[in-house]
Amino acid sequence: MKGVMRFGKKGKLSPRYIGPYRIAKRIGNVAYELELPQELEAVHPIFHISMLKKCIGDPSLILSTESIKFKDNLSYEEVPVQILDRQVRRLRTKEVASVKVLWRNQFVEEATWEAEEDMKKKYPHLFDFGGNAD
Repeated sequence: MKGVMRFGKKGKLSPRYIGPYRIAKRIGNVAYELELPQELEAVHPIFHISMLKKCIGDPSLILSTESIKFKDNLSYEEVPVQILDRQVRRLRTKEVASVKVLWRNQFVEEATWEAEEDMKKKYPHLFDFGGNAD
C-alpha cells in the first residue's frame, strides 16, 4: 500500500499539520479538545499538546482538508507532481538510480528520494518529454 497514507499515521508523506482549528476546551494539563469540521468527524477531537502547533500567521503554510481530499476511511493517496533531481549510487556490485520526487500537498523541502525503477513503473508520465532531471 505504498503511496496510501492514513491521517495521523507516522510517515514521511503524512501531513504534518492541517488546520488551523479552534481549541474548544482544555482537558487536564496536557490535552485539548479541538473544534473539527464535519469532514473530520471520524477523528477523535482530543489531542495531546505535543501534537498541536501554534497557529502561524502565513496562510500558505497551512494545509486545508479540502486540498488533501480524504477518503471515507481517512486515508488519501499521495500523487507525485514532478521529478526534481536524479542520482546514481554505486554499490559494490551494482548501481542504484534514485530520483527526487516532489509530492502533491508537500513543500520542496519535503521531497523524497525514491527508486527510479519503481517510479517509472508506477508513474511513467513523469519521465516523458524530458520530465527526467538528467
